[in-house]
Amino acid sequence: VQLQASGGGLVQPGGSLRLSCAASGFSLDYYAIGWFRRAPGKDREGISCISFSDGSTYYGDSVKGRFTISRDNAENTVHLQMSALKPEDTAVYFCASTSDTGICTSWYANMREKYDYWGQGTQVTVSS
Repeated sequence: VQLQASGGGLVQPGGSLRLSCAASGFSLDYYAIGWFRRAPGKDREGISCISFSDGSTYYGDSVKGRFTISRDNAENTVHLQMSALKPEDTAVYFCASTSDTGICTSWYANMREKYDYWGQGTQVTVSS
């Protein structure tokens, strides 16, 4: 079981990036994927979630309206399209999986303790 996050990089404020989280060793059909980020000196923050079973999604207030999460069932991959990026979006971004496919509509969608497997992080830096 492995999750591979990719797509990070350096982008100017107002720019866009697309992160990907590819799963191997298991099918995401019966899982939900969450995206988290850890900014320097801050705790890990849950920012988005998508359930492969019904497509339900969750967005944290800090990213709502700017980030879009999507799934690609054929590629067993989740994407996080990030737009209107701000310097405060600078962080290491992680994806994680859980078999709780109802999590994205729950009050605990952004709780890292509810996710089982984690990928390595990918760095996103927003700076001019």
